[in-house]
Amino acid sequence: MTQDNDQVRPKLILASASPRRQALLQQIGIEPDFLLAADLDETPQPHELPRDLALRLSRDKATSAASTASKDLQWTSAFVLAADTVVAVGRRILPKCETSAEARQCLALLSGRTHRVYTAVALVTPNSAVRQRVVETRVRFKRLSDAEVAAYMASHEWHGKAGGYAIQGLAGVFVEQLIGSYPSVVGLPLYETAALLGGEGFPLSAHWPLKA
Repeated sequence: MTQDNDQVRPKLILASASPRRQALLQQIGIEPDFLLAADLDETPQPHELPRDLALRLSRDKATSAASTASKDLQWTSAFVLAADTVVAVGRRILPKCETSAEARQCLALLSGRTHRVYTAVALVTPNSAVRQRVVETRVRFKRLSDAEVAAYMASHEWHGKAGGYAIQGLAGVFVEQLIGSYPSVVGLPLYETAALLGGEGFPLSAHWPLKA
């Protein structure tokens, strides 16, 4: 007798409350068994580079969630996945905007120029090993008019977003060029995430639909 896939598939915890990251995982047929967001101080350290910040935060989120999950027997053998996205102009790290002033400043910096988006993925395996990947994507914005900035500000899509914009939303019309990974800019690089999971034995296609 064969066991049901739900019984043999290892469990996966997504250390994020982001609906975008959950949707991206679902896009490749992966449904997290549990969401466990880590509450961390995401302030960059003095002189910390954007790539290093993304790596540090993704690792800290994953290990923090894994530590919490380990206290519950049902999650002791789970994989824990986390990610962090950092938007930067040169070495300047742009904030996850909470105020309209921050968002306006970010849009002014991004207008008519190329910036970089770093998304790091961290995976804690059931044997407590930590694996990481980081993806760098270059994004060029058109020159934004005052009317476009005002309209985008009124949409409030900028709130809580790194760099003050969400590429999967209205700000998609601002993008002249993208070199790298689109899903990474949204919040989770799918190729690298799948490579991390698959490399550690997680059955990626276990729940892919079968067409008769």
